[in-house]
Amino acid sequence: MNNDILRALEVLRNGGLILYPTDTIWGIGCDATNTGAVAKIYDIKKRADSKSMLVLVDTENRLAQYIDKVPEIAWQLIEVADKPMTIIYPGAKNLAENLVADDGSVGIRLVKDEFCKKLIERFKKPIVSTSANISGDRPPAVFNDIPEEIKQGVDYIVEWRQDNLSHATPSSIIKIDASGRFSIIRH
Repeated sequence: MNNDILRALEVLRNGGLILYPTDTIWGIGCDATNTGAVAKIYDIKKRADSKSMLVLVDTENRLAQYIDKVPEIAWQLIEVADKPMTIIYPGAKNLAENLVADDGSVGIRLVKDEFCKKLIERFKKPIVSTSANISGDRPPAVFNDIPEEIKQGVDYIVEWRQDNLSHATPSSIIKIDASGRFSIIRH
């Protein structure tokens, strides 16, 4: 795992794309503060840049660096979550402009996965995470389901957990507005 982290860090620092296992499904990632790197992901996925992507952070402190004010309900939801949960927050800040939705919101997940936590901790910035598929296609359940086109389009493919055949599922998604009201987007 350490070799994968070192190689992924080098790619991320140079504005490149990685293909990596997350706490849910395999994802395409980049530096979430680098507009050019984010644009590369939209291109490889053949995805309209009006469809925002989510961001992974490793700690609660890092979460607060990218949201104007984390609503109290978000902390409560994070505390009781028993599976990976992405929260769409209002008031995104300090992220690549093309990562933030038109309404100023962004989806962020606080990861518990060992590999992701170590990678983000060492990178000291959030990382984009979007499913490793062409936009509109089914997300890959295991590494071998990832299209060759995606594999060819990234700068580094993490070796860690490629042989894991347990079928992962995407995270739940909850959207919170500035007043603290929330709605479930995906359960």
